[in-house]
Amino acid sequence: MDNDKVIENLKSLLTPGVSVYVSGSASEPKGIISLIEENQTFFRDIQWIQFPLGGINKKDLSLLGAGSSLKTFFMSPYLKEGVAEGRVNFIPIHMRNIFEFLSNLELDVAIFQAARDIDGVLRFGPNIDFLDAIILSARHIIIEENSSFLAPRTCPKVESDRVDLIIQSKSGKPVYPLVEIDNNSQKIGRIVSDLISDGDCLQTGIGAVPSAILANLKNHSDLGFHGGLLDDAVMDLIDTGVINGSRKKIDRGKHVIGMALGSERMLDWLAINRKAANVIFKSANYTHEINIISQLENFVSINSAIQVDLFGQVNAEMVGNRQISGTGGSVDFMRSACASKGGRSIVAMSASTKDRKLSKIVPRVDFVTALRTDVDTIVTEYGVAEIKNCSLKERAKKLIEISDPLHQEELTKFIN
Repeated sequence: MDNDKVIENLKSLLTPGVSVYVSGSASEPKGIISLIEENQTFFRDIQWIQFPLGGINKKDLSLLGAGSSLKTFFMSPYLKEGVAEGRVNFIPIHMRNIFEFLSNLELDVAIFQAARDIDGVLRFGPNIDFLDAIILSARHIIIEENSSFLAPRTCPKVESDRVDLIIQSKSGKPVYPLVEIDNNSQKIGRIVSDLISDGDCLQTGIGAVPSAILANLKNHSDLGFHGGLLDDAVMDLIDTGVINGSRKKIDRGKHVIGMALGSERMLDWLAINRKAANVIFKSANYTHEINIISQLENFVSINSAIQVDLFGQVNAEMVGNRQISGTGGSVDFMRSACASKGGRSIVAMSASTKDRKLSKIVPRVDFVTALRTDVDTIVTEYGVAEIKNCSLKERAKKLIEISDPLHQEELTKFIN
């Protein structure tokens, strides 16, 4: 199909006034977005909806056509211009509730990326966090078939009778940049790894600290995994058998994820390696659902933060008055850990900024993402603060003990 024909087909569905969901993360249909950007005079007054991630989704959809806007559940630096122009509208909502929100939305169009697996079957992915919700709510479905990579065989099949338009592309492999593990992250990784027991079921995020934690688990055994995402560090532990899911009460032997974010090596592993057959892609109504996770004993939620205050409140999304990320799924996992028999919620972060001028343990956070009742343990490069069931004064003292020594004297002034 030539470009003119593709544009005509897109114009017939993306008419002024429509609402359009665009899959984000590693499933962003970059080829279609580029086509719309190059021909944006034909597309106007569109209400875009997306959950973008800054390291991989680099287009501000609100700028694709006059009068258009974007509803987003996550902020990134690439939305700066749209925010300044008032075209970007951030909705603070947890991952599990985003799924419900999208399920009940009357969507006109949804655009997804798909690829053929090694057997030639067309599959969604490698991110299906809200797929099941959108398939129910969207009137029309557009698929970008990206021939640049092989789809994981455990991603859902694309049912042709539900699709209105398939556009072929070769828009590149959906890879996420690997992070460099710095010294502080390595220290934190070693400390957190000592808090993990054989047989625990883990959930981790993305970044240097989670990667360092996972890299320090190589001598553990029979770990499980149930989380929002799989990266290279999780893949390596599955490949070596450290993560095998053998003690999970549900999904035994399986590794449940919503998306895969990592290197080209990881994408190839998911497509070809026999151990990847145990990696199961599920939407957020399963990956982030407390009634599912509560059945997993010893579920350990490991997330990071921008700030933690002396009450144990967590800020994971704002710097001052500036929204830099989103509520995401961390609180879903924290509360699920609380509901799991033997479960724990860990927040792991550096004690201060890189130049050590600002403490990340503060008297009061700029903004509350997670409540003081959502977290059991705080870890920095200076140690562990077990704050569960502690009084306010006990919490503050323990948190000051693991803060940067340069800031401990100042923080002590805030203990009543």
